[in-house]
Amino acid sequence: MLTGCYFLRISYKNHDIYAAKQKPFIFIQMEYKKLNNLLGWLCFVIAAITYILTLEPTVSFWDCGEFISCAYRLQVSHQPGYPLFAMLGKLFSLLSFGNNAKVPYFTNMGSAIASAAAIMFLFWTITAFAKKLLASRTDLTEKTRTTLIMGAGLAGALAFTFTDTFWFSAVETIVFALSALCTSMVFWAILKWDAHADEPGADKWLVFIAYVIGLSIGIHLLNLLTIPAITLVYYFRRAKQVNAKSAWIAFFISIVILGTVQFGIRQFTIKLAAYFDLFFVNTLGMGFGSGAVVFFLLLIAALIFGITYSIRNNKPALNLALLCVSFIYFGYSSFVYIPIRATANTNLDNTHPDNAFTLNSYLNRDQYGSTPLLTGPYFDSKVIDQTEGANMYRKGEKKYEVIGKKQDYVYDRTTIFPRMYSQDGQDPLFYRQWMQLGENESPTFATNIGFFLSWQTYQMYFRYFFWNFIGRTNDMDGQQENANPFNLTGYLDGDWNSGIFDGIRHVPQSVLHDVTYTPLYGLPFVIGIIGMVYHFKRKKRDALIISLLWFFTGMAIILYVNQPSVQPRERDYSYVCSFYAFAIWIGLGVIAIADLALKKLNAQTAAIAATVICLLAAPVVLAKQEWKAHDRSTKWVAHDMAYNYLISCPKNAILFTYGDNDTYSLWYDQLL
Repeated sequence: MLTGCYFLRISYKNHDIYAAKQKPFIFIQMEYKKLNNLLGWLCFVIAAITYILTLEPTVSFWDCGEFISCAYRLQVSHQPGYPLFAMLGKLFSLLSFGNNAKVPYFTNMGSAIASAAAIMFLFWTITAFAKKLLASRTDLTEKTRTTLIMGAGLAGALAFTFTDTFWFSAVETIVFALSALCTSMVFWAILKWDAHADEPGADKWLVFIAYVIGLSIGIHLLNLLTIPAITLVYYFRRAKQVNAKSAWIAFFISIVILGTVQFGIRQFTIKLAAYFDLFFVNTLGMGFGSGAVVFFLLLIAALIFGITYSIRNNKPALNLALLCVSFIYFGYSSFVYIPIRATANTNLDNTHPDNAFTLNSYLNRDQYGSTPLLTGPYFDSKVIDQTEGANMYRKGEKKYEVIGKKQDYVYDRTTIFPRMYSQDGQDPLFYRQWMQLGENESPTFATNIGFFLSWQTYQMYFRYFFWNFIGRTNDMDGQQENANPFNLTGYLDGDWNSGIFDGIRHVPQSVLHDVTYTPLYGLPFVIGIIGMVYHFKRKKRDALIISLLWFFTGMAIILYVNQPSVQPRERDYSYVCSFYAFAIWIGLGVIAIADLALKKLNAQTAAIAATVICLLAAPVVLAKQEWKAHDRSTKWVAHDMAYNYLISCPKNAILFTYGDNDTYSLWYDQLL
């Protein structure tokens, strides 16, 4: 930018100098843009080839059987519904051209392509941050700057390509691949807006972000957690004066925006439509759905009026806000799919949400119960009273019928920030074992916090984080033991492992030679930490933005979900976007290491050396160690298990199943 301004001033006085000077500058800019685009697509190709070569050819365990079935026949999956995911899955299933046996291969390929696209956007995100980081460096030539920027993008994006959690979701029909794509798109888009914010029409990127966020609700809600980081980018770019007070205000505004989208738009829109429908059906005697239609017509009219008003009265901020809300609704409209397909009475029709009240319950996941967040009981608290809440309705023959009232329980002991609460009979036993409480010993607030730190924070987040960047011992269930993060001697199952201390502690040969033993020697983690520290020193605001993305897609989920006791499966997939955020710092680690090398080498040699070192230490090590554990190209276990169940049954038999792994694979085998 400074160079461009310099040439512009000279051109005003001397056209010959302008022509001679500006051409190389434009040429450099064009070459940078072309190289940035080409290397981004190269990352896409490498990731796509990796995932397609290793994807599972048929159904996988857990939700995949249900998702494949729902995509193929456009059916209604479990709460809160994934309509856009189902429709995109249907699109990929058509590539089978009527060969039902190939349907899962192509729906799995949909995840592979989406994951590869996320890697491409990650590359462009890293290069955008790296370009800002090096913009003021006068000690580097244009060639060296470009080398460092592209090296950072390649190291970070390709490292994340081969990480454990992301790779696992990339080769099966699951929502987290497309969800990661949505996250990568909106975060890249806000950086595009940041780069062009002073140009006319730049706010189109904000409207685009709103639309993708709306679409992402039809895939998974994780994408909403990018809103605080996006808001902070906007604040730093638009604020007239940046200080601690205004930064905190911007942060709290971001939380309000997040809550507005999550609760106001996603939940209360349907709830209000339901109560409109209740009035029109039960009071006015009209048909089911009439009130909901009227409500949505009023909502559309209100948005049109607001946008028109903002244009006529020259209120650009109001106009932008209303446009963003409108485009979130455009994306969110994919949920019309749910009642339409429920009304069609598909084979898989979870809770049959064919009316506004059932749809509201479906979206709110009411059947899973509520989780205490700010206040609540301990696991051994006893119910001493209960109060009645709001009416619960269901669709009758001609009217909505009251089927009861919601119950609110009063407990003898409660605490703020409850982390040890009981959902079933197994929880108290586990809590006592994990926190080493006596049979008659009651938990205190201190044990409550201890559980939060040892189980929810370490065991259910940082253990997963270390899997991806330090290494993993095996794929055994790691939830049954009281793990110590500094234990070098005894704990193995499901633990993280760098491989460095294997000579100190006793590690059985059966572990060392298993395909799921993937030590990374902590190299990606070290590079990421170096990049993070360097980023905070050189570009604190940008580092804060990445930190906010990392926190809200990681620890904020821990705080909000408040997972109790033993889970039916490892939950690392929930935090994949926080691992994505850390991969940005792996990329920026290239620049940090190059700066250290400048003490011994010239700038261009240091840039090349740092790039090569980081590529070898992160992507290459990750690919070599993780490939054997993630190659599922010959895996048919879930399919064969379900097939064996089915052929053991006589015609019209009733088969009772235990849980997701039994049930969803059976659904798949029956429907396809």
